[in-house]
Amino acid sequence: MRPHRFVSSLPLFLLFACASDTDAPVQPVTPVTPVAPVTDPPVLTRSVVESGLSAPWDVAMSSDGALFYTERCAGLSVRRSNGTRARLFGTTGSALVAPDLFCLGQSGMNGVALDPGFATNRLVYVFMASTLTTSPRTNRVVRLQLDAGYTTVSTRTDIVTDIAFKDVANAVGGSGAHSGGRIRFGPDGFLYIATGDNHSASLPQHPTLLGGKVLRVTTSGAAAPGNNPPAGFDPRIFAYGLRNPQGIAFRPGSGQPFIAEHGPNHSDEVTRLVAGGNGGWDPQGRPALTCPSSYCGYAGTPTSMPMTDLARFPAALAPAWSNGGASNGMGPATFLVGPQWRAWNGRLAVGLMAGQRLVVLDLDPAGQAIGTLNAPLPSVRYRALMQGPDGALYVVTDAGEIWRVVASAAP
Repeated sequence: MRPHRFVSSLPLFLLFACASDTDAPVQPVTPVTPVAPVTDPPVLTRSVVESGLSAPWDVAMSSDGALFYTERCAGLSVRRSNGTRARLFGTTGSALVAPDLFCLGQSGMNGVALDPGFATNRLVYVFMASTLTTSPRTNRVVRLQLDAGYTTVSTRTDIVTDIAFKDVANAVGGSGAHSGGRIRFGPDGFLYIATGDNHSASLPQHPTLLGGKVLRVTTSGAAAPGNNPPAGFDPRIFAYGLRNPQGIAFRPGSGQPFIAEHGPNHSDEVTRLVAGGNGGWDPQGRPALTCPSSYCGYAGTPTSMPMTDLARFPAALAPAWSNGGASNGMGPATFLVGPQWRAWNGRLAVGLMAGQRLVVLDLDPAGQAIGTLNAPLPSVRYRALMQGPDGALYVVTDAGEIWRVVASAAP
């Protein structure tokens, strides 16, 4: 396919849409963050490297150019560097069939990440919904070992088996909602796992149930040292009090983790995480609100049902950036790294699904957004973002495509 070239311009105004994840109510929104002046922007050249996929969800890439991708109802596949493809793990036809995999609502085969030592140990990790545990079913993280030719999967090891799954529909949404599902290795070598609140009022602040959290674990699933959760919490918990985070990214240089998460009918947020931090989401016990199924998450406003409740939790993690009244279905996030990104080098790219745009955030040294712009790319539902070892940005869209976006200087 012929590549498409886009030149970013000044200024690029935010065009806000007005919906979030599929079960959220709609309300009018307005932008609040100023557009950042940009000089020396990159020229973006976009090509479609995969198309016709069914509900693609995430992507990863090895140093030799093998492109891994998940499809929510099918499983994990790979496109080798020579262009051939193989189904590796999932439904019938995969090299290793996962009879326990199922897809329901927003859940199924979600995140994928490669082990930091993948070049030698051939280990891949996926986040999936599973029937191996019943009443209720769970989400889990599975470690797979591949052969050198990306043809066979020799072993499956389930390293985290008790991540909360919404097994039964309630008044605010269907089964399988709000699982989170993004997994990424940090520069510290530990695996970060984003989990959702399942439309459960008590789950985000619950000390031992693994929903509405970011977990940080070793490659065997044990709690990583330094997680620092409050006393009585599961030691695998790195951050809690979250709604439905689907983006995890690490700032170049410092390795500081940031998450991007869906707001309800307002306030998608990007948040700088610290070990043991509380994100301040607590959709329970709001006497002034009418809360179907006791879940107040959609019942209020940024004041009466805030994403980050500093009144209840004065030490909660303040957002680095918020849509400020907008709920655009914020999902994936990745930092753009390298001189090819010109003025965008070191900035955080965040994908919006209902908002159908890619936002680039300029962060100050403390991690607060000081400006935003829209990348000059097509309006689509941005499902996953990942910068490959080749320096290009790989984008997964809900339209069933994977793009390769190359940045360069203006001619």
